[in-house]
Amino acid sequence: MGVKNNDPPGADAASSAPPRRGVYILPNLITTAGLFSGFYSIICAFHADFFSAAVAILVANIFDGLDGRIARLTHSTSRFGIEYDSLSDVIAFGVAPGILVYRWALEPWGSWGWLAASLYVACGALRLARFNVQYENVEKRNFIGLPIPAAAEVIAATVLLYYRFGGEGETHTHALILLMTYALAGLMVSNLKFYSFKESELYRRQPFGILVAVIVLLKLFIAEPQIMLFATFTLYAASGPVRWLFVRGKRLRGQMRRRPRKAPASGAAATEASTERQTRPLRRLVGLGTRPARKEGS
Repeated sequence: MGVKNNDPPGADAASSAPPRRGVYILPNLITTAGLFSGFYSIICAFHADFFSAAVAILVANIFDGLDGRIARLTHSTSRFGIEYDSLSDVIAFGVAPGILVYRWALEPWGSWGWLAASLYVACGALRLARFNVQYENVEKRNFIGLPIPAAAEVIAATVLLYYRFGGEGETHTHALILLMTYALAGLMVSNLKFYSFKESELYRRQPFGILVAVIVLLKLFIAEPQIMLFATFTLYAASGPVRWLFVRGKRLRGQMRRRPRKAPASGAAATEASTERQTRPLRRLVGLGTRPARKEGS
């Protein structure tokens, strides 16, 4: 008696077929360009060319935004591209900003300086690893934790703002940069929500005021790019804590409103309490206390 095979025709051939080989060229080339920009930023930081190092990080962010969109438009998204993009981000937005901020501002702080820079790199790598694990399960509208490109842009925009107002070379142990580095590291591994802009549909019809606002913002970026970049990325980094405080405050107000109020006293008890409140000032005025008189000899 033969054994009946319930598998569909060609199942054995499909299971024994070799895996598909090859990678998508265009999106991975753009990812590689972002990786090169991050590496060039490291070289510039070693040569104390901090302005060029900051600009290279900004360029890397442009490539990082392009590779994913091109991959989705050309239907060339793959697991290889996701992993390669994360490895590139560790260099361009983790190691490069860490070395830049250390050479630019944290080196005079000694161990506190390199600990802050290394913590930034470690938290950035943890942020990317968590994103890859939760990629299929998290909501698309929000990021959990500050994205590492945004944290890198805060550092790069701070350097550019420093040069915009006439700064030269290192900042000479500025405490705010040290605190900022620790804060960015903490925000990346936090559970705060940050808007992802993935569901923004600019190609659809929008109110006329939005077009006017975009035009005004473009003019401001052209007039003062360093100031606008710093303001944009700093406000985005602060949006997570501000949003958490707003939601927390709204929740506390709702809980206070739902608490049951004490019922007012009624009848004789209410009349007695009212009489007591009215006669208490008069009794104090004439010297009569509210406590009972002490017995003699007690």
